[in-house]
Amino acid sequence: MVNTAEQQDQQELRPGVKAPAKETLLTPRFYTTDFEEMANMDISLNEEEIRAILEEFRADYNKKHFIRDEEFNQSWEHLDPETRQLFVEFLERSCTAEFSGFLLYKELGRRLKDSNPLLAECFTLMSRDEARHSGFLNKAMGDFNLSLDLGFLTKSRKYTFFKPKFVFYAVYLSEKIGYWRYITIYRHLEQNPQYRIYPLFRFFKNWCQDENRHGDFFDALMQSQPHLVNGLVARLWCRFFLLAVFATMYLNDIQRSGFYEALGLNTREYDKYVIKQTNETAARVFPTILDVDNPNFYNRLEVCAKNNEKLNNIDNSNAPRVVKWVRKLPYYVSNGWQFLNLYLQKGIDAKAQRQVVR
Repeated sequence: MVNTAEQQDQQELRPGVKAPAKETLLTPRFYTTDFEEMANMDISLNEEEIRAILEEFRADYNKKHFIRDEEFNQSWEHLDPETRQLFVEFLERSCTAEFSGFLLYKELGRRLKDSNPLLAECFTLMSRDEARHSGFLNKAMGDFNLSLDLGFLTKSRKYTFFKPKFVFYAVYLSEKIGYWRYITIYRHLEQNPQYRIYPLFRFFKNWCQDENRHGDFFDALMQSQPHLVNGLVARLWCRFFLLAVFATMYLNDIQRSGFYEALGLNTREYDKYVIKQTNETAARVFPTILDVDNPNFYNRLEVCAKNNEKLNNIDNSNAPRVVKWVRKLPYYVSNGWQFLNLYLQKGIDAKAQRQVVR
């Protein structure tokens, strides 16, 4: 199922097809899971809510939304090279992430069809949404004379195995943070249309509702499995995934701050807002959330951002591989120390917060 890096390099891509970005710890990943465990999962404790969400999926509110209009029919050569490069990277990362979701949901829908038809239909309809998203993004890349060979990505990318509970935590947060990212950009550009450098952003308002519904589905799924959202083990895993998702977004965006600046956004302020909103959203289902208002949270992430900049400089140097590894080691150790401290930082009892009437 997985080709080696050498085999990938040897495969010839068609003219205009972009070579996939190098896989790193911060790039979107492809996932697989224990399909038998998923098939045998008892969802009766929250089946009513899951069926209600299924009806929303069936309604297909965005069936006619992802249709390109005349505004796309123009040249984008006027964008300066740096902005163009950053925008293409954004399109590629977004397309890869959406396509990753499509593959996982499609396979779950196929594997659960006979054993758990309710979940199977939910996953199949979510794969429909993700296919539209990735296809729309890939067509956008075509406006810059590039595209991704999604079939090649299917075969060439390494697949990371996650147990179902880890899929639930990770994908729930991915969908919810996607909602807040898209709606925040949409609202900003609605108020500041002079920064809307490309028509794609006009589609974000409806688009992010797909992300929100997908997140609600995983919320309902976790609620049907009480051990995932109750007890010490659940608290530890929820803290881990919150930190992993927030840190990955923050460090990625800092590296590509030029893209957000081109949209008239302050990258750090944008990320802090999205993280705060996603953290508060997660409090509706997770038993604990992170204290992102603690200055220590972003101070330590900033140390990691500086470390990553130095790691990139070492990567781009002409030093021998062994010398690079030795030079990188202190920064890896520093990043590990920052993340450990952030993980051990006192969190917020989300279950207690839910008892407070606001």
